[in-house]
Amino acid sequence: MFSVTNTNTVRALWRVRDHTQRSGGRSELALTHFHNGTIWRGASSGTADSLLVRDGTIVAIGSAEVDRHLNSSSFEHSPADSSESVDLDGGFLMPSFGDGHAHPIFGGLEAEGPQVRACASVTEIVTEVRRFAEANPEVEWITGASYDGSLVEGGLFDSRWLDDAAADRPVVLRAWDYHTVWCNSRALEIAGITAGTPEPELGEIPRRGDGSPLGTLREWGAVDLVDAVRPPLDEAMRLRALERAADYYLERGVTWVQDAWVEPADVETYLAASDQGRLKVRFNLALYADPRHFAEQLPAMVEARRRVEVRGDPLLSARTVKFFADGVVENETGSLLEPYCSSLHNHGLRVWEGETLAEAVRAVDAAGFQVHIHAIGDAAVRQALDAIESAMTCNGPRDRRPVIAHAQLVDADDLSRFAELGVIANMQPLWAQLDDLMTVLTLPRLGEERAGHQYRMRTILERGGRLSFGSDWPCTSGTPVEGLAIGTSRQTDAGEPAGGWTPEEIVDIDRALDCYSTAVAHQAFADHSPAVWGEIRPGASADLIRFDHDPRDVTPQELAKMAVRTTYLGGVAVHSST
Repeated sequence: MFSVTNTNTVRALWRVRDHTQRSGGRSELALTHFHNGTIWRGASSGTADSLLVRDGTIVAIGSAEVDRHLNSSSFEHSPADSSESVDLDGGFLMPSFGDGHAHPIFGGLEAEGPQVRACASVTEIVTEVRRFAEANPEVEWITGASYDGSLVEGGLFDSRWLDDAAADRPVVLRAWDYHTVWCNSRALEIAGITAGTPEPELGEIPRRGDGSPLGTLREWGAVDLVDAVRPPLDEAMRLRALERAADYYLERGVTWVQDAWVEPADVETYLAASDQGRLKVRFNLALYADPRHFAEQLPAMVEARRRVEVRGDPLLSARTVKFFADGVVENETGSLLEPYCSSLHNHGLRVWEGETLAEAVRAVDAAGFQVHIHAIGDAAVRQALDAIESAMTCNGPRDRRPVIAHAQLVDADDLSRFAELGVIANMQPLWAQLDDLMTVLTLPRLGEERAGHQYRMRTILERGGRLSFGSDWPCTSGTPVEGLAIGTSRQTDAGEPAGGWTPEEIVDIDRALDCYSTAVAHQAFADHSPAVWGEIRPGASADLIRFDHDPRDVTPQELAKMAVRTTYLGGVAVHSST
């Protein structure tokens, strides 16, 4: 059975705390005692056998401390207080997961269109689009996500295939990477994309032999041509998507999410959700910086942050700015130091030319934002590190916690710079496996030797750097245990290859759990938040998850299938399954 507690319960709890603190009085408080199981405090903090939570805040750890606290004359407890004893029954309690890089609105919206994610062939995709079109004749634009780009050689999909499903209306489907879309002929026609359309800045229009557009569009410059003529999504739909995403995360034990691509319309959706009490997990917004419009964006970013902050919603912050330094390897837009195997001159896409990234990062940093840079290829990672170093030099010391997301390929000379500069490497452990995406699209483009240096998770940790985990959902699964299973084995679901792919980069389970919990909390400035979370220590918010079994005692394949029994946010059970 699956259930999500109304998040108004959490909000009511915080209102009680706030009133009590301001009035100097006391009120009915919630008291929860966890016992009879393993309480995992983190890779470096060990375990405990008992935990006491009062009013959503951890107050004592370990049976001796819990007993001393309960029996202390200074501990006031009245019959009006609600008490709960949670018997873990030999299970496992730990800090809740955080997702250090994701796209929750995108993820929630996937349920609104044709369901193409599970399709295993072009024929299946076309059939599903046709079914959706026939079932929804009133829908003006058919939009959906996200198809498997490895189903067709080179990831190049033809508009005419979608014409067979719906020729009378525009169809736009996003690929798994969310950097690529596949359109039918009607969508191309409305967008004015023809044989005479020049190659856009920061994008690519693959073409047939006669120069006509094939139907696949790569990166923002090309995708924007279609987005510019699509009607905006209904706000009610966007709010449904955000709630759907929150439920998805709570079921998986995630209570904080870094939305890593937030545009102005998304800000409005989050503010509306906050005003209506519809946020269910903690969200931090990373406002998207576009090199084509950055000069006018920065004042708007500062204003967006102000509008979020004045609400004082403990579930919402906007302290981050997101940059793309490059694209992705799968469509040869990841920026590389050495060219792709397919061409002696193709080094991929550099989104910010010259010193423009460093200049923009310095400006954002000076405005007090956290920097979050998408960098896939080794050239992009180096450019991102250089930009962050430039901001540190120009703007002086402060607690920045800059993030480089993905860091798929890092040159040997740059590996130690993560620790030297205090840069958090936010990686997606689920990607470190020999699945179809890797074998069909990535390996042929990088070559065997270079491909063997991807996702250097353990190396960055051992060189003193900080590593946090994220999912990039919905590009890939947002289920942390699935990522943990890959990160601790470098094997596919089938257990291949024996011993793991690039086994020298395997992360042990304790450190991996840290990377998906406490390390993400550090990325989130959780120690600076009104309610400290991400740790099991006195004074921290009881953001916790419960498993029936210890995830450290199972095989990777078993770990991938483990279900979260209960998710707690501020001491309130916001998800439970039995």
